[in-house]
Amino acid sequence: MNLSKNIQTIAKETLLKEADAIKNVIDYIDEEFELIVNEILSMKGRLVITGVGKSAIIANKIVATLNSTGTPAIFMHAADAIHGDLGMIREEDLVMCISKSGNTEEIKVLLPLLKRTGARIIGMVSNPDCYVARHADFVIRAIIGEEADPNNLAPTTSTTVHMAVGDALAVSLLWARGFTSEDFAKYHPGGSLGKQLYLRVDDIYPKNELPIVQETDLVKDSILVISKKRLGAAAVVNTQNELVGIFTDGDLRRMLEKHDDFSSIKIGEVMTSNPKTINKGEYAIRALNKMRQHDINQLIVVDQQKQVAGFLHISDLLNEGIV
Repeated sequence: MNLSKNIQTIAKETLLKEADAIKNVIDYIDEEFELIVNEILSMKGRLVITGVGKSAIIANKIVATLNSTGTPAIFMHAADAIHGDLGMIREEDLVMCISKSGNTEEIKVLLPLLKRTGARIIGMVSNPDCYVARHADFVIRAIIGEEADPNNLAPTTSTTVHMAVGDALAVSLLWARGFTSEDFAKYHPGGSLGKQLYLRVDDIYPKNELPIVQETDLVKDSILVISKKRLGAAAVVNTQNELVGIFTDGDLRRMLEKHDDFSSIKIGEVMTSNPKTINKGEYAIRALNKMRQHDINQLIVVDQQKQVAGFLHISDLLNEGIV
């Protein structure tokens, strides 16, 4: 072990080794990988993923990713399987065994028992000449050169590659199913991620006041409207009730810098023309992105006829937890 290296060098070398290993495994994505994807797509049962040690942890993560993207999957610990959990396996299932060596005792005991259930077996291994590769119906070759640790012992590169290949499998299945963001939202209804995928502008803005002024209204009168509605802005419309501008706190400050007497100034003279708007049926996350893009705190909500329907403020999005 080279003790002269500093921590930053070690960390960077570790990441480079793992990144190179992921790049190298691309060469092993072949026709058999595509066949496995199609087998999973057409299966009538579930994809059961098993492993021991660190492979079991990776298996759990892949199961979670698959379930969240539309592929029914469950985890079965290889050691628990031979003590009763094997009963969860059905003939119509596919079982994926994850193992770096492909020769662990638990897996070698488990595979013949899995064969008896009639379920087909997928092996994900880093060693192409192993027990699992020889006895599985399909093989995903997650081949690596060496682990990232100096002793080539700790599961580092191998677990990274297994997880990355699992992601490749999940995304391939997602793509093949035509899985959309709306589908994703069905499986992620909670938290900020779920809200980004289903919350719409018209779920939020009706809670707010609707400050509207005419472009011919005096500024001094309009200020009272803005103050009363407590949004820091007002939509400005013409006599046909068409949106022509917005008057904000910022517009008020700029006006006061230029005019000592504003008693006769009309809103149309000092408003901001062509205000940013958002359609009421849009996703709230798109409203947030628009606010960020233009560095503004509110959007005027419009309907299909481009008539003013309401206001959406950045604080609304903060309160909903999607920021």
